[in-house]
Amino acid sequence: MNKFVNAKFMNASLPAEERADDLLKRMSIEEKMGQIVGYMPDKGSIEKLEQDFPQGAGEVVMLFAGGLENKGSVVEKVTHIQNKIMELSDHNIPAIFHLETLTGAMLPEATSFPTGIGQASTWNPGLQKELAGIIRNQARAVGVSHAFAPVLDLNRNPRFGRLGETYGEDPALAAAMGTAYVSGLQNDGNLKEGVMACAKHFIGYHMTQGGIHAASTPVPPRMLREVYAKPFQAAITLADMKSIMNTYSSIDGETVAGSRKYLTEFLRGEMGFDGLIVSDYGSISEIHSRHRVVETLTDAGEVSFKAGMEVELPAKDCYNDELMQRIQDGKISMEILDQAVRRVLIAKFELGLFENPYPMPSAAVERIYADPNNEATSLEAARQSIILLKNNGLLPLQRNAQKKIAVIGHHAASSRSLFGGYSYASFFDAMHNVGNTMAGVDFEQISNLNTSEFGVAKDHYTYPGSIVQIESPKTEELVRKHYPTCSNLLEQIILECPDAEVTYAYGYAYAGNDTSKHDEALAAAAEADVVILTLGGKHGWGMFSTTGEGIDTTNIGLPECQESFIRKLAALQKPTVAVHFDGRPISSDMADEHIDAVLEAWNPGQYGAKAVTDILFGDYNPAGRLPVSIAYNAGQVPLFYNHDQGSSYHVGTMNDYTSYLDCPREPRYYFGHGLSYTSFRYSNMTVSKEAYESAEQVIVTIDVTNTGEVFGEEVVQLYIRDKYASVVRPVQELAGFVRVPVKPIETRTVQFRMNPSQFAFLDTNMAWKIEAGEVEVMVGASSHDIRAKGSFRICSDLFIDGKTRGFYADVEVS
Repeated sequence: MNKFVNAKFMNASLPAEERADDLLKRMSIEEKMGQIVGYMPDKGSIEKLEQDFPQGAGEVVMLFAGGLENKGSVVEKVTHIQNKIMELSDHNIPAIFHLETLTGAMLPEATSFPTGIGQASTWNPGLQKELAGIIRNQARAVGVSHAFAPVLDLNRNPRFGRLGETYGEDPALAAAMGTAYVSGLQNDGNLKEGVMACAKHFIGYHMTQGGIHAASTPVPPRMLREVYAKPFQAAITLADMKSIMNTYSSIDGETVAGSRKYLTEFLRGEMGFDGLIVSDYGSISEIHSRHRVVETLTDAGEVSFKAGMEVELPAKDCYNDELMQRIQDGKISMEILDQAVRRVLIAKFELGLFENPYPMPSAAVERIYADPNNEATSLEAARQSIILLKNNGLLPLQRNAQKKIAVIGHHAASSRSLFGGYSYASFFDAMHNVGNTMAGVDFEQISNLNTSEFGVAKDHYTYPGSIVQIESPKTEELVRKHYPTCSNLLEQIILECPDAEVTYAYGYAYAGNDTSKHDEALAAAAEADVVILTLGGKHGWGMFSTTGEGIDTTNIGLPECQESFIRKLAALQKPTVAVHFDGRPISSDMADEHIDAVLEAWNPGQYGAKAVTDILFGDYNPAGRLPVSIAYNAGQVPLFYNHDQGSSYHVGTMNDYTSYLDCPREPRYYFGHGLSYTSFRYSNMTVSKEAYESAEQVIVTIDVTNTGEVFGEEVVQLYIRDKYASVVRPVQELAGFVRVPVKPIETRTVQFRMNPSQFAFLDTNMAWKIEAGEVEVMVGASSHDIRAKGSFRICSDLFIDGKTRGFYADVEVS
């Protein structure tokens, strides 16, 4: 029996803050120090936990789940670790178990969803909240209470390897999608049946010098607040987001992990965040080791701790015994420690961990994981994420019209290609692939590779023409084992076309310049009625991937082995469809010039092959839309649609040249772009009034008609622009959007409702201001494909609290 059963902190009817205050008064400094560090179990015994964490630990890293066979084994280990941690703590304080949840709970048997960029491509916050609810239920069932997602970074640089984790380039889209995701994870605020959402990486992480992971971030103060902080602010204001993780980068000479300016004055002061701030793995120690701001690890801990970082993750490195001694000696205020511990305890009380610290009973776990809605939602998310970038009339394919289908490319026969970085399947690379250690390549395993699959000699440990290591067959075996119902694209095409002769040829890898398998693939294509190419790189971890964390590039195009194959295939003049799998969008001159139809599939998850074939053969009408602008090449980067007036491809200077000497200034594909198998007409746009006071609601209405013969969904996009302003404003800004299902010949009416605070900006004194003047309104199918325009006037200036401003329009469809 718990000896503290009658203590105030054990009274579940009291507010979390009151319980935390009571417990905090009872704790020793040793027990307090345990609450501000993480514990990362190794593969073996946890008995040494007692040596390093004599009074327990605040959080537990669940990377160990990647090496376990099933959810039952996860439940068993979580229970064992939790028991031990509570036993060590004088007050039986349970630990928070945290887990990556970007594409689903990173656990065996958990449902997999598209990557972040694929989720953004749905332009569907309602679906986003639904899939987050599934992730929440599956995570909490096995004892997880802290979810590391959403990624609220904005990416305007495809060289940066983590683009695929984000919601893209636009702050309003990321705000809407991220807020929905947080609400789903946190169960609309009922954390006792939810998990804490942890948004990352605060702040400006993807806007680094050279597009290099963890490099410094040269972001101006206004852009930092108006653009990069907007998704974080929306999730804080609208969804009461409970946790935030820092960026690895520095800004203007300050490491964010050790900056009171950014963590306390900005995040807590300006933005009003009152949740838990946790460090990205190793980022506190990097204040010493990489940024060289302080001389010792403990100094790094002191700087970060004073800046406002509550919890060091993944393990106790800088929040160490020496730091504890400095607190005891009065060199660091005890109030700082108490404030951090209090926030940790409040989170634990809000999560209900003192009443229910363990995974659910096995029957409940089985019921949650067996829910048929899990599969249905994953498939629907995959379908909605896929973008038809280009179609010369070839799609949809008719099953009976193509008697011979050639399927070509590495990705077609790879189930792993359906999964992106920070997915459970990406663990198989990190934990089991050859050459994935600091010690170097496992030559014995390399020598046993089936080299006929790769078209390289056994003594080549990387794909020719690249530094990317050859993927081990073990990866595919593990994906098959853990996702037994997951078909690769080739298998799904064969299943969908029983009367067709489907021929597969490897053709080329996902990296390098090897052309040794081109002839075999060209021979297969020559005999086919239609060719389906799979293109792209590999999104994941380590040196066997071409995009992912720390995997940056100066070439944003396809690898040479793929680009050169498209050039050769063009001579055959075969109808050709390309399906692109990757963490960054396709950018290819050859594909634009020679391929009839292009699907951007990203990494759609375990039901991705079914989703792709549904679109290929017309069983599903695509309606995904680009959440990024696609550049022709890296020389255009950064390239984004909502650039300043008089800038980028709207620079408008008096010059004989209206493009680069060797490339257009405009994007290859514009933000918001995506095609359909039907067509839509926009009509009857109205703005409810010509002039508004600063507190009046602006209402914009438009009719959308399906003018084709098949059912389809249109993503209706509302943009605004200040005609003139006291500071330079964007050439256009996404203000609202909605994904509208429309039957053939049907007309739907879309109504956008905006608070003028949504148009507020930081003036020359850095104050949030709704400024009087004319605002242009544009509604269309993309940032470039505007179908209707209007305007209204704001009558007077008004200064507001930026924390509570509008972030995106409310929408009704009738």
